Amino acid sequence: METVQWFIFLLASSVALPIVIGAIYEMSFGEVSGLMQRTFFVIGVASLLQGLFGHRLPIAEGPAGLWISIFAVMAVTGVQNGSTLNETLRSLETIMILTGLFLFLFGLLKIAQKILPIFTPLVTGTFFLLLTVQLSGTFLKGMLGLQGNTNTIQLSEATLAFITFFIILCLSSFARGWLRNYGVLVGIVIGWIGYVVFIGAQEMPGSVQLFSVPKWFAFGTPTFDLSVVPVAFLTAVIILSNIVASIVAANQTLGIKSKNSNAEINGGTAFSGISHGLAGMFSAIANVPLATSSGFIALTGQKRKMPFIYATILLIFIAFFPPIISLISSIPSPIANAALMATFVQLVGLAINNVSMERLDSRKITIVGVAYLFGMGTMFLPTEVFANFPAILQNIVSNGLLVGTGLVILLEQVWREK
Repeated sequence: METVQWFIFLLASSVALPIVIGAIYEMSFGEVSGLMQRTFFVIGVASLLQGLFGHRLPIAEGPAGLWISIFAVMAVTGVQNGSTLNETLRSLETIMILTGLFLFLFGLLKIAQKILPIFTPLVTGTFFLLLTVQLSGTFLKGMLGLQGNTNTIQLSEATLAFITFFIILCLSSFARGWLRNYGVLVGIVIGWIGYVVFIGAQEMPGSVQLFSVPKWFAFGTPTFDLSVVPVAFLTAVIILSNIVASIVAANQTLGIKSKNSNAEINGGTAFSGISHGLAGMFSAIANVPLATSSGFIALTGQKRKMPFIYATILLIFIAFFPPIISLISSIPSPIANAALMATFVQLVGLAINNVSMERLDSRKITIVGVAYLFGMGTMFLPTEVFANFPAILQNIVSNGLLVGTGLVILLEQVWREK
């Protein structure tokens, strides 16, 4: 039963994002199924490697919100620069592989522990808040049915999406025990059933292979240009804060006083690099250790590592059976977006807690204000305004999340406290 619970947690944490990415990139049902198959496979392998050789803690890997932001922004900037959506996906393969290389080197050369001091509560709080601001628009469009060539709100889909959103929110806030822990999964199932009853089920392919191996470079051969290097480096640096937060939270929940926390962080960073490389090679969505794993452990009391290991093997196993993946992939996009929007409510609270963790003096208020204004302001600028910038800068300066987070890191380092 502990293995089953871990497996459901891994599944619930990963199921919605491939559907959202599929909608952004106008993928067919078969392409979304393939993306989900490859994502499940990479998540299972990454979680297994981390548990056995990386940080060696029961921390589930899952698609990172930062990567959803990068996928979403590059879908727009790519089209503005004359690239097709498929060409953009091939560039993203390169970015994930390069990010993995940077993370692997950070861990292998023990650079990770030296970079950690830049991730103050002000930096992490700003990152989380800008992430929610940037992605809330994408999720809300999905909830309202505004995807593909649809430019008007689809009332039936939107109604079911908002019902799903409030079901998940209520279960997460007021339910107890397993019902609270699996609020997201329960909400998705209820919304999915409602969608099938009132709107209709999504058409599935007539014939699906019973068994298939996840495909390498499904988007095509990766394309490289210098403009992706700074994006990959900055992404790797920001992901470090996520890795550290997850490891610290897990140790606290498990009641472990680590004798060598630097070794855990370096090992976790190096194997996150390997998992990013796998995500790029298998054309999946890059993943990171999920800080929410600690909440799962605290709620269920499951502190043993072996059930977690067995669950990761089970996730790898089902990735080879397309009929199972096709069934999961048929979750309607408005329902998947509603589930993600509900989970981001807690992220807003985490952002506010981080920013207000220390007293906000004039210096901190100024730094946060500058980062928020320019970061959020960039999100509202048409991407074509950056067309005259060098290609190496376009993907950074057009991403409000990277602009705002980069600014708060820079200002904190330049403007030191007395």
